[in-house]
Amino acid sequence: MGSEAVILASARTQVADYLSTLLYVYTLLIFLYIVIQLLFSVGVRPPYSRTLDHVIGFLRDVCEPFLRIFRRVLPAFGGIDFSPLLAILTLQIVNSIVVNGIIHG
Repeated sequence: MGSEAVILASARTQVADYLSTLLYVYTLLIFLYIVIQLLFSVGVRPPYSRTLDHVIGFLRDVCEPFLRIFRRVLPAFGGIDFSPLLAILTLQIVNSIVVNGIIHG
């Protein structure tokens, strides 16, 4: 019975670590998307590159559906979009609640 508890605890820790890493990577993708959009808004546009267009398209496809949820709730104030900030904050809160729930639950 003792070895089963150790295996279960190890599995819970591994699942929690995986989920935490997944949410961290998604947060980094959102941050990268925000930085790229900010650079585009101030006029920095790299020359045409198919690879770069694919990377930007990937970031848009991955980040926009999640950010759109927060844009409906929180409109832009004075031309500044605070939805990415709320999205990242939500990811961090979900990360701490869910990961602690998996480890200690």
